[in-house]
Amino acid sequence: MQQAPPTNSVHPLHPASPVDPTVSEVQRLRLELERTQAALGDFAYTVSHDLRARVRHVLAYTQLAVEDLGPALSPEVQGHLNTVAEAATQMGLQIDGLMTWAQLDQVELRPTSLCLSQMVQEVRQSLEPEAAQRQLRWSLPSHSTQIHADPQLVRDLLHHLLSNALKFTRTRPLAELHIGWEHEQDHAPTAPLCRVSVRDNGVGFKTAMQDKLFQVFQRLHPPHEFEGVGLGLALAKKIVERHGGRIWAEGAPDAGCCVRFTLPLCAQPSA
Repeated sequence: MQQAPPTNSVHPLHPASPVDPTVSEVQRLRLELERTQAALGDFAYTVSHDLRARVRHVLAYTQLAVEDLGPALSPEVQGHLNTVAEAATQMGLQIDGLMTWAQLDQVELRPTSLCLSQMVQEVRQSLEPEAAQRQLRWSLPSHSTQIHADPQLVRDLLHHLLSNALKFTRTRPLAELHIGWEHEQDHAPTAPLCRVSVRDNGVGFKTAMQDKLFQVFQRLHPPHEFEGVGLGLALAKKIVERHGGRIWAEGAPDAGCCVRFTLPLCAQPSA
C-alpha cells in the first residue's frame, strides 16, 4: 500500500521559503494602530460635536441674560457675563482645534513635487493682513529646492510656523524672520531629507519648557500677552510626522526662537 505523503510536505517545484515570524506581528500591530486611530477620530468628532452644542447654549443664554436684565444690569454683573462669554468663545476655539488635530491622522496624504520657495511666498502673502503696519525684515535663501509632500498640509505647516513667528515678534520695533533650508548631509541617500528652519527675534521661551512646545494646548505665555489656544505647534508636529520627518525648537527668553523640521526631498533622477 502506498503511504500518503505527510500533510506538511512541500512540492519540490515550490521549495519552502523561510518564514519571518515578525510579519504577522507587524500586520497585527498595523491593524491595531489603524483601529486606534479610527476610534480616536470618532471619539474626537463625537465629543467635539456635543461640546460645540453646549458652548452655543452658554453663549446664547449669556446674551439672553444681558437682554433680559437690560438697564438693571450692573457693571459688575456685566463683567461677569463678559468673562463667561469670553471663556465659552475660547472653548469653542479649542474644540475646533482639537477636531483639526484629531482629523490629521485620517487625512490621506497626496504627496507631489513642491517648490518650497513658492510655498513660502504663498503663505507670506496670506499673512500680509497680520503684518500690516509693522516693520518686518524677511530673509529667504536665494536658491529653491523641491520637496515631496502633500501641498495642503505643507501650506498649513508653514502657516502655523510663520504666523507664530509674526505673533511672537509683535513687541519688536523691527521683526526679523529668517527662513532657510538645506539638504541633510548625514542621511541615507536613498531617503534624502530637506531640513527647514524658521527663526525669529521674538520673545523666545525658557529652555526648561522646550518639551511642552509641541504638546496640545500648551501655552508658554499668558493669554493676555499673546492670543491663541496653544495648538499651532502641535499641529505642525503632526503634519511633519505624517511625512516621516521630525521637528524641534531652540530658543531662550527674549532671544527669539528657531523651529527646525525635516521633509522628504524629491528623488533625484538617476544618471
